[in-house]
Amino acid sequence: MRFLLYLPILCGFARAQEPLRPKILGIAQVSFLVSDLGPAGRFYREILGYRAGLPIVINDRQSVALKVGEAGLDGRLNSITFYTNDVIAMGKYLSAHGIQVSEAVAGRIAIRDPDGHAIEFAAYLPAAQQFEQRGISDHLMHAGITVGSLDRSQKFYADILGFREFWRGSAVGSGTLSWVNMRVPEGDEYIEFMLYRQLPDPAARGGQNHICLIVAHVDAEVERLRAIAAHTSYKRPIKAQTGVNRKRQVNLFDPDGTRVEIMEPGTIDGEPAVSSEAPPPA
Repeated sequence: MRFLLYLPILCGFARAQEPLRPKILGIAQVSFLVSDLGPAGRFYREILGYRAGLPIVINDRQSVALKVGEAGLDGRLNSITFYTNDVIAMGKYLSAHGIQVSEAVAGRIAIRDPDGHAIEFAAYLPAAQQFEQRGISDHLMHAGITVGSLDRSQKFYADILGFREFWRGSAVGSGTLSWVNMRVPEGDEYIEFMLYRQLPDPAARGGQNHICLIVAHVDAEVERLRAIAAHTSYKRPIKAQTGVNRKRQVNLFDPDGTRVEIMEPGTIDGEPAVSSEAPPPA
């Protein structure tokens, strides 16, 4: 009986020894593999308006990295880096949950999510100076990734990393869930799960593994983009549309077919989009 009296205290002590999750503040960088830096760089410079140089600077804390390489097991998505307030503590936290963590290199650690996407964590450092907007957008709002099992991904991103689900959507006529949006626990940026019954071939994931840049008015940007494209080698259609999430958007593609979604931050009437109740793909 005396042992039972001490049992709650011992259990509480054991829980206290478990590492606490450091903060995850937002998306720091998304890295893509490209076949040629020249055409890829011109796409970001001439079409999207960003200054020359690598990485592509979106704002004082976000960027897009381009690396020469063939499409791999995850297509041309190379990695997604999130900001944390403590890289070392994050490594210990992930290891405590049975996740294999790389040694810290240049202040970053790397892991793999359930679908094999390369995920990194880097230390957040406040900007030393005010940022001057240089491209079509100064905010990378989300990154989209292919997901084969919603249950496995939610256990990883929600249960372990603390991401918060805030919307579900279904493609018209699909009958199953198509997208699930998961926001970082201490910020406003998010990951978009692109759900599939059978994952696309890695070489065909350019439209699925993507980034989304936020602009105030998509229709105005479409007219400007068309005028710019007329004087460049960009020949794909540039057309605004209203997505299932009821936000105006336009899709652009780099020379290797990787999608860059340009989207307004709010819905067409300011009312939130209703979440889908469809089941996920089997």
